[in-house]
Amino acid sequence: MHRHADIIFVAAVAIAAAVPADAADRQMVSIAPGRLGEAVILLGRQTGSSIGISDQSLATLSTPAVNGRLTAEAALKRLLRGASASVQRIDANTWRIVRKAPLRPATKAAPAQTVPIAAPPPAEIVVTASKRDLPLPRYPGLVEVVDYNALPSGEAAAGTASLLSRVASLSSTHAGSGRNKLFLRAIADSAVAGPTQATTGQYLGDMRLNYAAPDPDLRLYDMQGVEVLEGPQGTLYGAGSLGGIIRMIPNPPNLARYGGNISAGVSAIRNGDPGGDLSATLNVPIAPERLALRLVGYGVREGGYIDDVRRGLDDVNRTATYGGRANLRFAPDENWTIDLGGVYQHIKGDDAQYADRTIGDLSRASSVAQPYSSDYALVNLRVERQWNDLRFISSTGYVRNILSESYDATQPDTPASLFRQRNRVSIFSTENRLVRDLDNGLGWIIGASYLESTSAITRSLTSYGAAPVLAQVIPGVPLYGGGLPATATGVRNSIREATMFGEASLELAAGLVVTAGGRLTNSRLSGQALDPIPLLSSAEIARAEAQADRNETIFLPSLSLLSDAVPGLTVYARFQQGFRPGGLAVDDQHVRRFSNDRISTLEAGFRKGLPGRDPIALSASFAYTDWRDIQADVIDRIGLPATANIGDGRIYTVEGRIAVRPLPALTLDGSIIYNDSRLHRPTPFVRALTLADQSLALPNVANLGGRLAIDYRRWISDDISMHLTGSARYVGTSRLGVGPVLGRNQGDYVDTAMTASVSRGPLQLSLTLTNLLDSEGNRFSLGTPFDLRGDYVTPLRPRTVRIGIDFAF
Repeated sequence: MHRHADIIFVAAVAIAAAVPADAADRQMVSIAPGRLGEAVILLGRQTGSSIGISDQSLATLSTPAVNGRLTAEAALKRLLRGASASVQRIDANTWRIVRKAPLRPATKAAPAQTVPIAAPPPAEIVVTASKRDLPLPRYPGLVEVVDYNALPSGEAAAGTASLLSRVASLSSTHAGSGRNKLFLRAIADSAVAGPTQATTGQYLGDMRLNYAAPDPDLRLYDMQGVEVLEGPQGTLYGAGSLGGIIRMIPNPPNLARYGGNISAGVSAIRNGDPGGDLSATLNVPIAPERLALRLVGYGVREGGYIDDVRRGLDDVNRTATYGGRANLRFAPDENWTIDLGGVYQHIKGDDAQYADRTIGDLSRASSVAQPYSSDYALVNLRVERQWNDLRFISSTGYVRNILSESYDATQPDTPASLFRQRNRVSIFSTENRLVRDLDNGLGWIIGASYLESTSAITRSLTSYGAAPVLAQVIPGVPLYGGGLPATATGVRNSIREATMFGEASLELAAGLVVTAGGRLTNSRLSGQALDPIPLLSSAEIARAEAQADRNETIFLPSLSLLSDAVPGLTVYARFQQGFRPGGLAVDDQHVRRFSNDRISTLEAGFRKGLPGRDPIALSASFAYTDWRDIQADVIDRIGLPATANIGDGRIYTVEGRIAVRPLPALTLDGSIIYNDSRLHRPTPFVRALTLADQSLALPNVANLGGRLAIDYRRWISDDISMHLTGSARYVGTSRLGVGPVLGRNQGDYVDTAMTASVSRGPLQLSLTLTNLLDSEGNRFSLGTPFDLRGDYVTPLRPRTVRIGIDFAF
């Protein structure tokens, strides 16, 4: 219904009044695809303009991404391009968006007719993780794009867990925040965290977050969006992108406007501890249109819900996280952008997350506490230079990640013992690339990168007995008693990678694009035993380290064919490879080398429509993956994490998604993934753990997964909006590892969530419920690796309610 009174958005008006600006000046504008109502709020904040909408039904119109140094008028025109609305200028700093009038008949004699208002075209989604800013219809592969509207503060506080509930092909080991391993598209090696490289690459902007370490689980506050590209992605991202990559895109500093956001929430867990979260974002222009600083700080406390009956303690698995980000942007002119950023985050878990089903669904009996912690720091310099149709991007940074873990190592008839492991990871990386986006039938990228990464794992064993104990938990490692630690053998792995890569796309005919690329990598590997115990011979150590010190050169080709000749329909086929370098590991108190592994994937699929934009959007793909010399982190006979090549495998993957938009304000979304994985050529030591001719599924690969979601938005009045979301995700059955000991089942559960929020101008109130069904599903079947006899499970967090408030200024 037409409204005669303008809807003037409070946030935009307030900012404009607080800091007046000339709307004719060009400002840095960064707006993700979404709906017109949210877009004009952001545009008002970024340009200092007052923007009203004359008809509240226009607020639900889809809008494309708008980025660049623009005037408020130019940005509004881009937002409304092709839409059934136009912009009217009220004064130098005030604008009104109105519905376009229907066309009038050409002559008075003709009967009066009203021409129906055409539906707006679907907003363009740009896949920036492709490094060439490809529109989604022209990206040959599977990608999930989570925009900023889908990450309210409650989900931002949850970190990577919020992505698990949104991406059906993404899975985790659920060992605890900061120590989880993430897997995409069933490319999973194992459950425990050893010295091997991750199968899924993670990035903050253009900066690599991880290498030989688990997911750092950065909190997702103040994010512009998250892109998940299924792998392998070897051509553009190199080693460690076998399953794909996750790219988090933070909001950049705004060079023109002062502003920010504050959020707070409190949560309660059924039969558990309370929790809470607090965050603040501040954007400060230092020199208007030249220099600006953006700061983000946060703290999150997650209540515990596991009881330890042996020690008589309740809710032992509490977790606390605090951290922040800072980004300084300098734009000397419209062609240069220089960003200097930093990240710090600390995670402290009071105890392990697992329970023992023989005792209770949310209980266990441990002799000692098993705390863990993660210290993560990053600094990054990014420089971008823009020409007419060329872009040069240089990204250089350094990461330091220290993960400390502990496990109950108590054995029958021995005093309480604790095994500690600390993994110190450092990463230096730089990448420089020149890009021409696909235009006039030609697009390409060429670049070079260099990476140095070191992982140093140190170990110790502590007995709390009153005197030295003769029994041994780890051969060759004494139990001193009295809480004195004894050193166990550790390992250091280092790698230096120099790489050249390139990719080019050519439109052979209208709507037919072929893309070919390749990556040439030279890796220099070295390994070293740390604090070797006397039981190990010097000759054995020297022999293993000599094998680890080597040079490897590998070439990864890629090829894809895409057609979007039929409007709204994309059909593609692609071939891509990926790899991980080798290294050293300690296995049964022997220092041994593991070699590199390599993956090749053939994929074919299609996309029709855009989810949340078109009435119906469909996508599906089929992939065959060949995985050679699979690296896996395993548990040796002593109980220590180690890395070994377990053989060759193959994976068939089928994925499908349908998103239906029956009403402009309502979207129904469903997705499914089926995996058939086999370890068809296991190595001798794996065969020794299994029955003859037994077919083995790859560990941690669920055979079936799926997700159903609902999203509903509407305007209650001129300045009040409502947003409802709900989801249910099924995680199928998988096995912890290979062999009878690690072959226990896990998964086979449904996780549910619902969020309701009401916004009025800059203020938002929200209510979130997770695990609505209070399911007790098993997410991960490993407790302590020193006791593999127990029926250990990692349960879902019981039903949790959170009440939150957000305020933008």
